[in-house]
Amino acid sequence: MTFTFAGRPVSRVGFGAMQLARLSDDRAAGIALLRRAVELGADHIDTAQFYGHGFVNELLREALRPEDGVLIVSKVGATSNPGGEFPIRFAQRPGELRAGVEDNLATLGLEQIPVVNLRRADTGPVGLRLPADQVVDLDDQLAEMIALRDEGKIGAIGLSSVSLDVLRRALPVGIVCVQNAYSLVDRSDEKMLELCRDEGIAWVPYFPLGGAVPHLAKVTDAPAVIAAAEASGYTPAQIGLAWLLHRAPNVLLIPGTATLSHLEANMAVADVPPAATVSL
Repeated sequence: MTFTFAGRPVSRVGFGAMQLARLSDDRAAGIALLRRAVELGADHIDTAQFYGHGFVNELLREALRPEDGVLIVSKVGATSNPGGEFPIRFAQRPGELRAGVEDNLATLGLEQIPVVNLRRADTGPVGLRLPADQVVDLDDQLAEMIALRDEGKIGAIGLSSVSLDVLRRALPVGIVCVQNAYSLVDRSDEKMLELCRDEGIAWVPYFPLGGAVPHLAKVTDAPAVIAAAEASGYTPAQIGLAWLLHRAPNVLLIPGTATLSHLEANMAVADVPPAATVSL
């Protein structure tokens, strides 16, 4: 079960590294978890410099080896905000996007980041508002991302937290992936998923099980999901993730965790048959 992403075939189940920030006091556990993810077939990993204020990127640098062949996907458009109401603040201006790429390169120890997502604020968690001085025209942001690609600092450009209109405007740039909130209980971006499928763009849902912030429903609480899990022998979380995989062939999953048992359960989702989710 693979998809061609940024010019190379990858497994459709990867790993989201954000939760590794919880292991800042147990570096060895973080490294062991990453090594196990690679062993289980995770060949694309999603990260960001603002995850754990750089700790997660440093952990990836220490744990991963060139022979692992892992495709690293990072993002810019926000930065760490220690002590703030939210752990991140927006950094949308072109110069801030460039600084974000440079910071990622330094902590990851790479000469080029294979994919970098431009994290905008067209959609996203309620409560995190875009300040007036961070309202930047899409064309100015894309021009900077193209320059970074032309310079070889990034390999390909993705988008995150964007509207359908923004995606359409960005298509000529050669977008390789879109990361938006999407799950069995939140299908509001269905048209965007369809456009990505038609254009051969990877659709990478964040909050794939919902419930990440208070106003979001949880996939694992849905009666139909619980019933499907009981009937199939899989967990409700596995059913929710497998539903995404079977929704469209361009869906890539990046479920995150800081525990080995959850990692193993998440990676096993690739083996859940379509029949287990057909009723959803």
